[in-house]
Amino acid sequence: MQPLTNIAVIGAGAWGTALAKLLAEKGLTVRLWAYEPEVAHAINTLHENPVFLKGISLPLSLTATSSLAEAVENCEALLFVTPSHVARLVLQQLAPYLSKPVPIINATKGIEEGTASLMTHVMEEVLAPSLHRSIMVLSGPSFAEELSSGCPTAVCLAGSDDQLVRRFQQILMTPTFRVYADFDVIGVQLGGALKNVIALAAGIVDGLELGLNARAALITRGLAEIVRLGSAMGADPRTFYGLSGVGDLVLTCTGTLSRNHTVGMRIGKGESLETILGTMHTVAEGIRTARAAWQLAQRYGVDMPITQETNAVLFGGKSCRKAVSDLMERDAKMEKSPL
Repeated sequence: MQPLTNIAVIGAGAWGTALAKLLAEKGLTVRLWAYEPEVAHAINTLHENPVFLKGISLPLSLTATSSLAEAVENCEALLFVTPSHVARLVLQQLAPYLSKPVPIINATKGIEEGTASLMTHVMEEVLAPSLHRSIMVLSGPSFAEELSSGCPTAVCLAGSDDQLVRRFQQILMTPTFRVYADFDVIGVQLGGALKNVIALAAGIVDGLELGLNARAALITRGLAEIVRLGSAMGADPRTFYGLSGVGDLVLTCTGTLSRNHTVGMRIGKGESLETILGTMHTVAEGIRTARAAWQLAQRYGVDMPITQETNAVLFGGKSCRKAVSDLMERDAKMEKSPL
């Protein structure tokens, strides 16, 4: 098999830029698509993404464009890293330019609002059937700033084609970026998406200054919700005790770089969601994913009280303290209840 030389990265947010930097530093020819022309211009002239990854120097070999056609021209693989709420639109615009089957790695951590579809399902609806088997998912505990600064990071790559997953596992690996192979496409996606909802709740707990006991309980019971929903949707429960599950959950619920935890803290301290969103230029995926997660819980008949209360706070006008009180005062349960 010929070695990979050209790869397109679709999405120049912090995570997309960090992954593009990693691949360019490995010697690949990388074209990074940015929705904002000014971001593409800054990357090409200043070799920095001052909007989404400020202060990180990018390789001279990394080029950016705001043209999807130019980004994917002659590419041998594609890394998809757009926010979930624009994923379908970008894929629809991208589809005509994918004239031949290429491996596609989804690194978007979210669920489509409205349809409650996983990103790979959106891809399968929009892209040609010849591309479906080559779709993979990359997820795990990974702050873009730390990866770009050379901090050790471990993630997992999941797909249905064993040989393809093994090939791209090696392509992505560096001395500071360790990639584990996985084949649970549904579980890896759910873990990466649902942890953002629990991180919002954990931030609310911290914003209310309820203590470390409460945060630990919230994370643990949040994981139980993720496992229940994942099992109902056909995922392997063991996936959620790995990097894309508990690994990403702990990072996002406790890390100071977590956008979702930060939003939750601000809500817990009394700010309105509208005010918070007005001050952000980056996406906190958990806000949109919260609605989709609750939709999935109802669709599959799964008990997800933390997700339910988080939605009530975000969109139903419920007070944070009342939500916490209602969680604590529910009927007594067995911890190891059936899935």
